[in-house]
Amino acid sequence: MTKPTDKTPWQTQSAGESDQGERLDKWISQWTELSRSRIRDLIEAGHVRADGDIITKPTLKIRAGIEYAIQIPPPVDDTPRPENIPLNILYEDDQLIVIDKTSGMTVHPAPGSRSATLVNALLYHCGDTLSGINGVLRPGIVHRLDKDTSGVMVVAKSDKAHNYLAKQFAKHTIDRIYTCLTRGVPKPRSGRIESRLARNNKDRKKQAVVAGTFGDMEASDHGRHAITHYKYIRGFGQAQNASVGTPKVSQIECQLETGRTHQIRVHMAHIGCPLLGDPLYGQQRAFLTNKSDAEQSVATAIAAFKRQALHARHLGFIHPVSKEHMTFDAPIPRDMQDVIDVLKTL
Repeated sequence: MTKPTDKTPWQTQSAGESDQGERLDKWISQWTELSRSRIRDLIEAGHVRADGDIITKPTLKIRAGIEYAIQIPPPVDDTPRPENIPLNILYEDDQLIVIDKTSGMTVHPAPGSRSATLVNALLYHCGDTLSGINGVLRPGIVHRLDKDTSGVMVVAKSDKAHNYLAKQFAKHTIDRIYTCLTRGVPKPRSGRIESRLARNNKDRKKQAVVAGTFGDMEASDHGRHAITHYKYIRGFGQAQNASVGTPKVSQIECQLETGRTHQIRVHMAHIGCPLLGDPLYGQQRAFLTNKSDAEQSVATAIAAFKRQALHARHLGFIHPVSKEHMTFDAPIPRDMQDVIDVLKTL
C-alpha cells in the first residue's frame, strides 16, 4: 500500500444519531464508496481518525457526534520497472527468449510481489522489445511456472511470436516434461491422469479435482479439462509396512498434455503421491521414523527443502518464424539435486 504524504487530504464525516452502533468499516464504506476490505486495510494501517485520534479496529462501533476522518493514499502505479536481475538464458533471438527460471522467482507482478519478478528482469534485459499482448503487467508471458517451480520457460519478444506460441499451447502441441520427487510410488507406475480441475471451495489458494471427474470427464461440466502423463524413473528407500520394493520416495517424470494451474501438484497428490516439500498439497507430517544415520540425514535434507520438488526439465516447440522444432533442457537445480543425492544413501 502506498504511504500517504503530508499533502494527502483527509475526508471527514460526522456521525449522526442514525449512525450510532454501525460498524466502523461498513459505515465508512458507505460514504467513501470504497470496498469494505479496502477500508479495513486503511483502518489497520492507521489511516482513520475519530476526533483526531488514530483508530485501528475495523469492528469499532460508530458513536453519534464524533467526527471521523480517513486518509486515502494515492493509487499504486502497477507498471513494472526494469530491474537488473541475472537471468539464465538458454537461447535468444529477435522473436523469443528461453530461460531457465530459478525457484523463488515469481513470473509476473501481483499483489505482494510487485518487484524482483521475471517480468522485471526481462524488462531490464529486453527493454521494450517484449510482446505487448498481455499488457504491461505480463509483457511477453505466454505461459508460467509457479514461483517455487524451477525450469525452462519461453517468452515472446514479438506479437507474432506470442500468437504463434499461444496457439501451440492451446493445441497442446508443446512438449513439456517435468521431474518431480514424490512420497511413495504411483500405482500403476506409469499412466495417464485425466480429470477436471477447479478452485478448491475450502481454500481459494488451492486447486482440486472436481468430484467424480477422475477418469470420467463427463461426470461434470465444472472446471477445466486436465491431462497429465507420468512415468516412474526410480525409487529411494523402502516404505514401512509395505511390500518389498515399495520406495519411500519416487522420482517421477510428468508430461503435460494440458497446462492448468498447479496441475502436476494436484494430480500427483490425488493419486497418493504428493510432491516433497509442497506447502499446499504435500503431507507435512514427519517423514522418516527409524534412527539410522542415513534416514536422519534424509529427514534433515527434506526438512531444509522449502519448496515443492518440481522442475520443468524439458520444453519443445516450433519456432514462430523459422518453423524449426526447437528443444531445450535445464539440469536439475542444486537444491533439488542435493535432496536426490541424500536419498541415494537410503
